[in-house]
Amino acid sequence: MGSLVQGFTKSLAMTFLSEIGDKTFFAAAILAMRYPRRLVLAGCLSALIVMTILSATIGWAAPNLMSRYWTHHITTVLFFVFGLLSLWDGFKEGGASEELAEVEAELDSDLKNTDRTKKDTSKIEDEQKKQKRPFLTAFFSPIFLKAFSINFFGEWGDKSQLATIGLAADENPLGVVLGGILAQTLCTTAAVIGGKSLASQISERIVALSGGMLFIIFGIQSFISPVDA
Repeated sequence: MGSLVQGFTKSLAMTFLSEIGDKTFFAAAILAMRYPRRLVLAGCLSALIVMTILSATIGWAAPNLMSRYWTHHITTVLFFVFGLLSLWDGFKEGGASEELAEVEAELDSDLKNTDRTKKDTSKIEDEQKKQKRPFLTAFFSPIFLKAFSINFFGEWGDKSQLATIGLAADENPLGVVLGGILAQTLCTTAAVIGGKSLASQISERIVALSGGMLFIIFGIQSFISPVDA
C-alpha cells in the first residue's frame, strides 16, 4: 500500500488531466451559462465527489476479494491500456469545438423535451420562488438534480472512474479520494466560472496526449514497484 502523499499526487494529476477536457467538464460549462452557477457547481461537484468516494471504496475493497498480487498487476495493465487509448485519442482528436458542440447538442435536445410543457411565465415564477427558498432546500431544485444526474451518469463506467478504482486498489485510498476531490473541484469550478469561452479554448489533443503519457508513466512505475504482501 502506497503512502497517502503518493496516492494524493497520483490521483490529483490523473483526475485533473482526465476531467479537464471531459464531456462532464463541457456539460458543467454549458449548464452554468443557463442556470444559477452555485446550483450547477453544487450539483456537478456533489456527483463527482460521490463518484470518487464510491470508486475509491470499490478499489479499497478489491484486495479483500482477491490477492494484492492480482489487483496490483490488473492495475498496472489498466494504466497501460488507458495510456495507449488516451494517446490514440490524442492523435485522432478533432478538437474541443467538436466535443463541445456534441455535448451542447445533447443538452439542447434534453432541454427542449423538458421545456415543451412549460410556459415562459411559469419559469419566471418558479425561479422567483426558488430564490426565496431556504439555502438547503434550493439545492434539491430541478437544476441541482439535473447537474447531479448528468455528471454522475456521465462518469459511470468512464475511464477516469475505472482508473480511480485501480489506483485506490494499489495506493492509499484516502490519498486517492482527497486528490480526486481536489482535482474535480478545480476542474468543475473552472468550467462553471469560465463557461463556454474557456471550454472552447482547451486543446483536447494536448490534454489527451498528456493524460496518456501520465498513464504510461504510472504503468511503468507500478510494473517495477514491488507487490506488498
